[in-house]
Amino acid sequence: MNAAFDWFRQVLQHHPEVTFFLVLGLGYALGKLKIGSFTLGAVTGTLLAGVLVGQLGLKISGEVKQCFFLLFLFSIGFRTGPQFFRGLRSDGLQQALLAAIVATSGLVVAFVVSKLFGYQAGTAAGVVAGSLTESATIGTASDAISRLALSEAERQLLTNQIPVAFAVTYLVGVIGAAWILSQLAPRLLGVDLPAACRELESKMDGNASQSMPSRREFEIRAYRIDEGSSLVGVVIEALESATGRPRICVERLRRAGAVTRVTPEIVLREGDAFSVSGRRSFLVERMDGTDSGLSEIDDRELLDVEVESLDVVITSKEVDGRRLGDLAHEEGARGVFVVRVLRSGTPVMLSPETILNRGDVVSLVGGVRSVEGAVGKLGVADRATNATDMVLVSLGIVAGALIGVPALVLGGIEIGLSLSVGVLLGGLVCGWLRSVQPRLFGRIPGPTLWVFESIGLTGFVAIVGLNAGPDFVKGLQSSGLSLLIAGALTVSIPMLIGVFVGHKLMKMHPGVMLGVCAGASTATPALAAVQEAAKSAVPTLGYGVAYAVGNVLLALWGTVIVALVS
Repeated sequence: MNAAFDWFRQVLQHHPEVTFFLVLGLGYALGKLKIGSFTLGAVTGTLLAGVLVGQLGLKISGEVKQCFFLLFLFSIGFRTGPQFFRGLRSDGLQQALLAAIVATSGLVVAFVVSKLFGYQAGTAAGVVAGSLTESATIGTASDAISRLALSEAERQLLTNQIPVAFAVTYLVGVIGAAWILSQLAPRLLGVDLPAACRELESKMDGNASQSMPSRREFEIRAYRIDEGSSLVGVVIEALESATGRPRICVERLRRAGAVTRVTPEIVLREGDAFSVSGRRSFLVERMDGTDSGLSEIDDRELLDVEVESLDVVITSKEVDGRRLGDLAHEEGARGVFVVRVLRSGTPVMLSPETILNRGDVVSLVGGVRSVEGAVGKLGVADRATNATDMVLVSLGIVAGALIGVPALVLGGIEIGLSLSVGVLLGGLVCGWLRSVQPRLFGRIPGPTLWVFESIGLTGFVAIVGLNAGPDFVKGLQSSGLSLLIAGALTVSIPMLIGVFVGHKLMKMHPGVMLGVCAGASTATPALAAVQEAAKSAVPTLGYGVAYAVGNVLLALWGTVIVALVS
């Protein structure tokens, strides 16, 4: 048994690439473990797996770690770029300001707590990263520590402190943010969150559910107009517009046995048969009513409409900032239905009042010709492809690095954006450019972007855990209890400040405001908890801009907290 273990250890020592994938596999497996309804997640699981394997004294080059981290930073910048720059404009400024208040409060609280407990720069940075659930802070703080005027041993000691503090406070941050925003905040504000969200949904006439049911949400059905039907003598345009906000579209018409071309001015007659597309629930309610005078039929020729489902990236200036309901009445929208809107990868509540922004990904369904016509007005089709513009990715990272590397030296400390923050900004700019000039700036498919983000971050964290392995246990033994307190304070105080400022001073809707607070701390589990408590998707309306601003500021705080504590 010992001989087999020694052989396995030697393999890992001589082949660090094998060690890396071992840690990655163990990490993703640990990340799936559940504690009640809470899962560790891939990042925490990989960090713990790295620490565990790191007890064998295995090391991997720091340069490899940095490559993974830069790929991750560029990816989150690329994804959130359009929303970050929108947050600097008037229509997103309030949400961006609240997100900045929450993120800055987190930095201040972490600094004060670190001074009270006597933490060094590495531990202080880990508290910021874990409590506010921003893994990118680990990398920017490590980068800042590497530039301090210290011996290599001292820099390594500070660097190894980061994952210890992160691992403890991350669990506190995730659980704390979810509980405070979903349970405590509504009670403190004295609001009935589900009722408030239902009221907003009613005003927006929205569809709160963001799930994709197994049944077809949109479909085409065929009907025959019977004697005495209320539709006899009705113009097709009137039929389509008189149904209210849930839109329908007459696709084909059979008259006297022949299928004719549908135009809005055609008057319906007794005996006519037609196919109509729309939301299934509305077709059942409106077209199948007992007083409609319609009989549903199975007419293959009427129903044989070529349908396309297509994702479209919004790039048009004319569409940016417009209501979905207004766009639905414009020329070219007939026969096209929106089934989902993604903003920075997160579904947004769908309603006629939903505002479309550049960079949003809109999922359309409808007849092929209708959908293709709508694409030209909205932006660029985001068709499934395996091709990734690696020229954009590589040059974006290089350009960001060249911006971030220059620094001023004041009092022995280098003050500058840092390499990491520069690459993040490079990703933000590339993501924004992609949203406004998609034909000039290449595409990164969604699955590829997920791989870049997930493997980039977990690969970085795996090496951090490996290299910090032996020191991790010592640090946990000496600072474990104080870190729990530090984490609780660093997550709770900024969340409560954000709730108070957003509700009392900015007068934001409570559901939207809680979404902003979740986004400011980049806490996606907290957003899910708030949605569950609200029984609504309203909180997603505040998440996109805040998530983009939070990503940038919290990454920057890694550099700032090291400079402050040092």
